[in-house]
Amino acid sequence: MVSFLIRRIAIFVPMALTISALIFFASRLSPIDPINAMVPPDQAADSANLNQLRQELGLNDHIILQYFHWLKNIATGEFGYSLQSGQKISEILALRMPATLELVLSALILSTLLALTLGLFAGANKGGIADKLSRILAVVGIAMPDFFIGLALLNIFAYRVSWLPTGNRVAPGQVTLWDRLPNLILPVATLTIAMLAVLIRYTRNSVLDTLNKDFVKTARSKGVPEWRVLYSHVFRNSLGPVMVLLAFRLPLLVGGSILVEAVFQWPGVGTTIIAAVTASDYPVIMVVSMLIAMVILIASFLVDIVKSILDPRVRLRGGN
Repeated sequence: MVSFLIRRIAIFVPMALTISALIFFASRLSPIDPINAMVPPDQAADSANLNQLRQELGLNDHIILQYFHWLKNIATGEFGYSLQSGQKISEILALRMPATLELVLSALILSTLLALTLGLFAGANKGGIADKLSRILAVVGIAMPDFFIGLALLNIFAYRVSWLPTGNRVAPGQVTLWDRLPNLILPVATLTIAMLAVLIRYTRNSVLDTLNKDFVKTARSKGVPEWRVLYSHVFRNSLGPVMVLLAFRLPLLVGGSILVEAVFQWPGVGTTIIAAVTASDYPVIMVVSMLIAMVILIASFLVDIVKSILDPRVRLRGGN
């Protein structure tokens, strides 16, 4: 197990460095000068002041030197300042991250409960109502992108029937959780439908595969009640592969929340990075992109660990 962990860490570190380099150098490909977003139009013509500002921000250094300086700051938790607002990026994330986590975790919990419930009943009753419903949800989630689902829900429930607000998160502490719930329904529903697409199909197929195992047939031949067979044998043995997939879907859920936040004007990290891209705010773009990439890498690393614990053959294959 120790050697397996060492091999995975040996892969993790070069991948993290490669991704950081891609993020940094890609951010420099924009033809827009970020300094122009920081100064008023009447001062943009003063080349001396602009050059002094570039010097203070380190933008006149060689690009390789800029990369290693940025990498050192990221490693020490010094994310720098926003070129657009002058605010610390750590402060921006501290203000915006709770909104994104509220959205993502709510969708994660809801989609997991729905996927496990519908997937279990769909697999146990192939061709039944639950099976047909799971297929419909899967097709809708796969065929339609997140933002389109959000726009459709927004048009129906916010504009046509006016049952729900258009979004705009209410800050915690201002009102009760019950009062804030209507603002959360549509964005959470959008992410939930998108995540259900793959998760519910995988759960259904995992249940169907487990139902054909010999130990399930043996339990049924012994007269064990069907509900106990489903819970003690089928559900528990189907849960492991689904949890692995769930860990992989979490980073994608974080990335998918960017467009959903834009649709519902949700004040999270997604709207922050969109605003940063619009203003060519390189420091914010790089830090947020790096954080999302690190979430994906860490999730992949944890999935490998879980899989190696559940199936020792994974460790043996990793040594080849």
